[in-house]
Amino acid sequence: MKMFRLAATAAAFLLSLGAAQAQTTLRIGLAEDPDILDPTMARTYVGRIVFSAFCDKLFDIDEKLNIVPQLALSSETVDGGKGLVIKLRPGVKFHDGEPFDAEAAKFSLERHLTLPGSFRKPELASVDHIEVVDPLTIKVVLKSPFSPLLAQLTDRAGMMISPKAAKAEGDKFGLHPVCAGPYKFVERVQQDRIVFEKFADYWNKDNVFIDKIVFQPIVDATVRLANLKSGGLDLIERVLATDLKDVRADSRLKVATAIELGYQGITLNIGKDKAKGPLSQSAKVRQALDLAIDREAINQVVFNGEFQPGNQWVNPDHPYYQKAFPIRPRNVEKAKALLKEAGVTPPVNVDFLVPKGAETEAVAQVVQSMAAEVGFDLKIRVTEFATSLKQAEAGDYQAFMLAWSGRIDPDGNSYVFLHKDAPQNYSAWANTEADKALDDARLTSDMAQRKAIYEKLAKLELDDEAILYLYHRRIIIAHTTKLEGYRQMPDGLVRVIGLKLK
Repeated sequence: MKMFRLAATAAAFLLSLGAAQAQTTLRIGLAEDPDILDPTMARTYVGRIVFSAFCDKLFDIDEKLNIVPQLALSSETVDGGKGLVIKLRPGVKFHDGEPFDAEAAKFSLERHLTLPGSFRKPELASVDHIEVVDPLTIKVVLKSPFSPLLAQLTDRAGMMISPKAAKAEGDKFGLHPVCAGPYKFVERVQQDRIVFEKFADYWNKDNVFIDKIVFQPIVDATVRLANLKSGGLDLIERVLATDLKDVRADSRLKVATAIELGYQGITLNIGKDKAKGPLSQSAKVRQALDLAIDREAINQVVFNGEFQPGNQWVNPDHPYYQKAFPIRPRNVEKAKALLKEAGVTPPVNVDFLVPKGAETEAVAQVVQSMAAEVGFDLKIRVTEFATSLKQAEAGDYQAFMLAWSGRIDPDGNSYVFLHKDAPQNYSAWANTEADKALDDARLTSDMAQRKAIYEKLAKLELDDEAILYLYHRRIIIAHTTKLEGYRQMPDGLVRVIGLKLK
């Protein structure tokens, strides 16, 4: 009953909202409420979807993962890989009317590097300083060659913000963000809506056809889909795999899909477990939990076989996947033996932090059931997503179900989670050899050399089990047939350029 009440309430609200708005308002249903709308401080996947509407980057990607210009026009690697010269697009303005130029680009990159608490700092760690060459050219000077740099600049590290607004707002910038994207920020009501309107001076305004965008966080996937069907929403993200058949059968709806660049996994608290439980104290216990899990069974039971099982930070089809370490088959007896070798007497109690969400909770329950057969008692603690991140950061968990939306370069899926003291190393895993491998992989652009380095890292991580990688989602976007021009990119983001509403 509760679900239907929520559906009715949300549908009624959205219908009334839609009726009050212009015809060209794109209403997007999100699976979560994003964290802060400051590209320097943000860290959620859902936030990246929202940023795509209003915060342009130096570079972007296309469907084939090619890096293409956005606010930059071109780039050139110089000084033996220790310099990157970037030519900037002329005639670009921020939403407050300020010009985007080399000084502004330098400001944005330096802010990513120096603002306390910045989540972009590790992504740009190799940057020594930025030089203004001329009004529309910057040179990024590196401490050492850094092969993932261009890839980093296709995401939040490459987002440009108005220096004037950033200086005026200080640490409140995320409440009134000012960028140079197709839409400008209007208002945000936490857990309710985020509203943007078309930016009249956008550099690519001839390809922006919708007047307003409203993002509506609706955690319940069933309610999101109900709103799409009722006309209260025009597009929703993270459609449940189990709803695909229903959506495809509806002639009023269309589906866009791609296997994600990221992963879904369980981060295990190794370095900050206040209870000092067996899971954090013994790699054998963590390996036992890994061996208790049947990844393909999760895929079949929860996702109708639509997703892709995995055991690394890139999916098995990715060129950097380490085939030397295939997915381990479930082995209950070996898992029990590992617990015995570790001197642990079952049950092993584990505080299992799980962000709220139908699929996430379903996976957690399947894992809980499998692990119980080995001797684990996973105590599922469902928590609102943003709160779960804060608790994970504080070490208030022992196992944490965490999704990562993925990056085009493997560095973006590994470094910030596995390197000692990296801001998203929720596990607090510290391994000197792993740190060296992560650092070495940044020094060369040669794929064979990088793949060999990542093979070393994969072995270390799979032995120590800081993260149990489980599967890779199929990105599933559904929208009404009234929306035209939608193209799904492998990074899962919703790009609004070129979209039209009939």
